Parts: sequence; structure tokens; C-alpha cells
Amino acid sequence: MGQALLGLAAATWLLMGLGSATRVMNAGLSCPDWPLCYGELVPTEQMNLQVFLEWFHRLVAAGVGLATLLLTGFAWLKRKALPAWLPWGLSWAFVLVVAQGILGGLTVTELLRFDIVTAHLGTGLLFFATLLTLGLLALPSVAPSEEGRASVGYLPWLGLGAVLLVYVQSLLGALVASQWALHQCLAAGELCGVMNGHLLGVAPATLAVLVVAVATSWRRRQLPRILKLLGHGSVGLLLAQVGVGVLTYRYRLQVEPLTVAHQMIGAALLGCLLGFTVLAWRTSNSLESQ
Repeated sequence: MGQALLGLAAATWLLMGLGSATRVMNAGLSCPDWPLCYGELVPTEQMNLQVFLEWFHRLVAAGVGLATLLLTGFAWLKRKALPAWLPWGLSWAFVLVVAQGILGGLTVTELLRFDIVTAHLGTGLLFFATLLTLGLLALPSVAPSEEGRASVGYLPWLGLGAVLLVYVQSLLGALVASQWALHQCLAAGELCGVMNGHLLGVAPATLAVLVVAVATSWRRRQLPRILKLLGHGSVGLLLAQVGVGVLTYRYRLQVEPLTVAHQMIGAALLGCLLGFTVLAWRTSNSLESQ
């Protein structure tokens, strides 16, 4: 079950990238109706690149939703052989994917209203985080260090703080993207507050990631290898995210692959920090039970 959930989380990450590509290619309203596209399951007559992006995005989203429903049903059917929390956790994931589908429909019917688009991304990230958390919790135990409980200490709390700050920063970025705030600010001096809020949010999120990495290095001889990889890997993702963000700003969102990469690296950073937090918490609990 753990591997299936992690696979679904990976598919959700790719789906978010596809959604970002749909947005930056101005394809969000290429299918003017919902849930069908031009009243058809496959709009062959109207098909072009933009229509394909929107149509394929919906198709993959439907597949993710169906997979979530099947896993939820399976978990309840086999609940006696599974951890008691797993069916409830998957039920929450199913609620999120249904909400995500509704928000996806509203982005079309409400003509890409910025608050709905932002909520769509925020819910997608929350769904991704839920699947990742459930998948990691369902995996076999992470072997704890032999050094005792001090090997983990406050790392789960540092990781959680970084996760929350990166999530908030992602929402601020979604507000910039959904309102095209960078274009508005540079061209007309409007919505600069929205853009500056996102730029200012870089500082606390960056500091939180660096604190996690430094704390990991401080305890590196006492931690399981996976925690070292995730703690230090978050810095690599952070540097990539900042670098792509600078290029995105310099080219004023005119290079679509950069904009898509910016969102996908941000989601990967969130996932890396969340994985660090969950596994550090599991390691801590395992040590306490010894």
C-alpha cells in the first residue's frame, strides 16, 4: 500500500506540472465547458496544442481521482489487516481530490478567477502532501540510529516549520501567477504588493530550509541515511528553485518551461521537506518505544 500511495503522489506531482503548463500556455479555457470539452469526451475536430493540454490535464486528473477512490475502497475493505488510521487518511485524501475536481471545474466556469485558481493549486499541494505522508507512514519502519533518542531530537519540529513556510510561499506564488502580478507590476505598476509579498516570503522559507540542513549536518553521524539525503537534498532543491525563480523574473514569465519548472521544483522541495519531517517523526517514535 505504501508504494502505491507514493506512486500516486508522484503522479500528482506530474499532474501539477501539467496544470502549470496548461496555465502558462494560456490553455486554461481552451475547453470552454466542463467536465466535457466542446461537449465531447475527445474533441477531435477542435484539437490543437492548447486544447490537448487542457483535455489531457483533465484526463490525468480523472485518472488520479479514480485511483484514489479505488485505494480508499480497498483500504476500507481490508481495514482489519491495515493500520487503523490508513482508511481514514485515504478518506481524507478522497475528499481533497473531490474538492480539487470541483475547483478545477470552477476555474473554467468562473473564467480563471484568481482566488479559485489559487485554491486549486493549494488544494493540489495539500492532496500531494497527504498522499506522500500516508505512503511514508505505510512503508516498513525506518531503522533508527543506535545512539538513542538524542539522534533525532527537535528535527521533526524544524522540518514541520519548514514545510509550513514553503507551503505558504507556494500559495503566495500562486497568487502572483493567477493574477499575472509580475506583468501587471512591471508594465503598469499594479499588483506590486502581491509580487513583493512573494519575494519577501523567500527569506523565511529559505532560512527554514537552511536551518533543517544545518541541524541535519550537526547530527549527521547519528541519523539514518535517508534523513541525511532528504535534509541535504532540500538545499539543492532550494538553490534550484531560487535560481529558476530569478530567471523567471528576469525573463518576465516569457519562457514557459522556466515557469513550469519553478512550480515543479517548489512542489518537490515541499515533498522533500515533508518526507524529512515524517521520517524523522517515525524515527523518534521508534526510539521512544525501545
